[in-house]
Amino acid sequence: MSVDIDTVKRVAKLARIALDADRAKTMQGELNTILGFVEQLNEVDIEGVEPMTSVVDMAMKKRKDVVNDGDKAEDIVANAPAVEENFFMVSKVIE
Repeated sequence: MSVDIDTVKRVAKLARIALDADRAKTMQGELNTILGFVEQLNEVDIEGVEPMTSVVDMAMKKRKDVVNDGDKAEDIVANAPAVEENFFMVSKVIE
């Protein structure tokens, strides 16, 4: 895949980057180099390779899916200006 100068200017406009003609030509070469590297990645044989989230094989730590109140109600309302039975008290706004 190759990027032409018009595509470079369009991408620069979308990214809100000001490019003069010389810099656009330089960017064209840099983008073509990057895209060439990405094309090389398509040649890598990944047959039989399992997708992974880490280079070290490990099991994810999971907690039991249990509904609870978190036992943090007092901590949550600790700095509230007005509280009643662990509920925030607010003034009435609608009559």
